[in-house]
Amino acid sequence: MTQNMTETNFNQQIDKIRHEPGFIAALDQSGGSTPKALANYGVDSSAYSNDDEMFDVVHAMRSRIITSASFNGNRIMGAILFENTMERQVEGQGTADYLWDVKRVVPFLKIDKGLDDEHNGVQLMKPNPGLDELLQKARQHHVFGTKMRSVIKSANADGVNAVVDQQFEVGRQIINAGLVPIIEPEVDINSPDKEEIEGLLRTALLAHLGQLDAGQLVMLKLTLPEQDNLYQACVSHDNVLRVVALSGGYSREEANQRLERQSGMVASFSRALSEGLNAQQSQDDFDGMLDSSIESIFQASRT
Repeated sequence: MTQNMTETNFNQQIDKIRHEPGFIAALDQSGGSTPKALANYGVDSSAYSNDDEMFDVVHAMRSRIITSASFNGNRIMGAILFENTMERQVEGQGTADYLWDVKRVVPFLKIDKGLDDEHNGVQLMKPNPGLDELLQKARQHHVFGTKMRSVIKSANADGVNAVVDQQFEVGRQIINAGLVPIIEPEVDINSPDKEEIEGLLRTALLAHLGQLDAGQLVMLKLTLPEQDNLYQACVSHDNVLRVVALSGGYSREEANQRLERQSGMVASFSRALSEGLNAQQSQDDFDGMLDSSIESIFQASRT
């Protein structure tokens, strides 16, 4: 166990993710997606003049979500943070510590550096030479696990295999650092090959899961599939702590409807979680909208 995460806390967090109801809140918009997230929140670019000010504004938005009475471990099992958010404080505590100690929500960290150019119908993750240092920093901040995203756009077997190969190669590096990786090979919901891609992806995922040692735990974050319960063998796999679903551009309503049909999968929504929240809302209106969003996603995850 790491020097900064007690074995008791780590085991409690594993137990929460594995057994308790709820879903994962994705609060990890990075530099490229932050302006859009802020615009959806009712904050335009005139509110900040550089990246530092932008991240101040988005941290205020995330803090408002995290500290809301509607946001707690009864319905939310985990939250994914951007590095900048991990390094900041919420009500005088490090964000990850606040999530676990106050809200009983398991903290995760987005660790990828974005996507490479498309090749063979996929976008691999960009090289990440500072990953070991980032993982050490995550441990110091008492983070439980990580998340990293690739994108698959067409049914090219070489491309799909390259994505899964890379995800699991980095995943082993994360496991060796004492953290639990969320492996996220997103399938583009607009691809005309979506169902065929998902068949290739399932085969590749199961092949790699079969190569993990006993006790090496991963999580999977997958696009909601065309064929219901396609990933059931992943859900029940001994090395898979949990399978979570990304909303991937679906509206919250459609994402919830699709999720309800997947046995054992729970949500890990970002835009679908914050849909309807606005900086100008009163605290009561904000809490009420967030409570409604959380409850709908929570119920869709109870399958």
